[in-house]
Amino acid sequence: MLDLETLKDCIEQKQYAKIRSEVMDMNEADIADMLEELDESEVDMIKVFRILPKAIAADVFSYLPVEVERRIITSLTEREAANIIDNLFADDALDLIEEMPANVVKRLLAQTTPETRRDINHLLQYPEDSAGSVMTVEFVDLKEHYTVEQAIERIRRTGIDKETINTCYVIDQNREIRGTISLRMLLLSQPNAKIGDLMEENVITINTLMDQEEVARQFQKYDFDAMPVVDSENRLVGIITVDDVMDIIEQEATEDIERMAAITPSDKPYMKTSVLETFIKRIPWLLFLMISATFTGKIIQGYQDALATYAVLTMYIPMFMDTGGNAGGQASATVIRSISLGEIEFRDILRVVWKEVRVAVLCGVTLSLVNFGKLLLLDRVGVQVALIVCLTMVVTIVVAKIVGCVLPMLAKRVGFDPAVMASPFITTIVDAVSLVIYFQIATRMLRM
Repeated sequence: MLDLETLKDCIEQKQYAKIRSEVMDMNEADIADMLEELDESEVDMIKVFRILPKAIAADVFSYLPVEVERRIITSLTEREAANIIDNLFADDALDLIEEMPANVVKRLLAQTTPETRRDINHLLQYPEDSAGSVMTVEFVDLKEHYTVEQAIERIRRTGIDKETINTCYVIDQNREIRGTISLRMLLLSQPNAKIGDLMEENVITINTLMDQEEVARQFQKYDFDAMPVVDSENRLVGIITVDDVMDIIEQEATEDIERMAAITPSDKPYMKTSVLETFIKRIPWLLFLMISATFTGKIIQGYQDALATYAVLTMYIPMFMDTGGNAGGQASATVIRSISLGEIEFRDILRVVWKEVRVAVLCGVTLSLVNFGKLLLLDRVGVQVALIVCLTMVVTIVVAKIVGCVLPMLAKRVGFDPAVMASPFITTIVDAVSLVIYFQIATRMLRM
């Protein structure tokens, strides 16, 4: 198989015929990987892509990242680019179109076939991140009165351009979905058997307006390779396949991880994102968290007289802030993940809080007992100060766990992404609360 170094040597020696013959035996995904590795030399990447036979060029193109697709498509002639778009599945073509400037899109669509323009415009009408926006319109539909022989003939005639032929969808004259039938069933049935007698009538469908995250959960629940997408009148308008769902899962997980780290989500890979773009994505949250952290300073300033009297109390402030932030982060991460998987909803909030309170008490008591021995044996503080620190530890962890589990659920309830209420945000709140708790307990027990 052609490797990257051999490919570079062939390009340098202009052995284009050898490259063409070698890639004919390679998988399209592997060819795309090599093209992506040539990305640093854009001229070479374009050369190799132009060498590809038309029969596999569109398939290779669909495996490339969107930013690489954009660079390739803008380097081709409008006719060449339109030919690539015509041979892409509609959902892949839509992903490309959405990332390109409007003037370029207009020129490209003018060169594509009417069928391609119709399919792309059909998908563009749906909200972003909805099932309608990620579905494909290339599927095999059959009628109930078809015989098995007629159905197989239709698959032979039209299946080459379809996303999948493993499952076919049975519709009536109004395009309402009536059932599904697998290719396996067709091949094993008698040629004169009717589709209506063989089809599976209990069809699980997805609505065009369903959020893509919920679509992924439906695939996980039912374990299908493809699911039909219907409009509000139960008319079949497209299908979503498992490869699209894998992209959705990766995208949603990346967004959640970035939000949990207080970063504005980006659709570009890390190495493809410039320093300025990375800065712009990170600085808003850093500014917000820095400004909100001034409350912590104000709280300490308000108790500076007490701290002057018992300076030993200052030693344990970082411990409370770190432990409280970590405890809240554990609760928020667990709850955010459970929300994403559909395991808990807002109506479960009291059960979640009760569980986290019990966990918090166990964690707080364990940490306090260990800390009590450390304070007396290693730090050599008085019993009263040790009790203050340990009591504060228990209360801080309980509060942190409650805040950590409640905020994501409230965010989901009001329509925000729960991941926004993750560790950095919760840590800022818990820091301030833990200091208030600490100083209130200390002033009362020490009569300061």
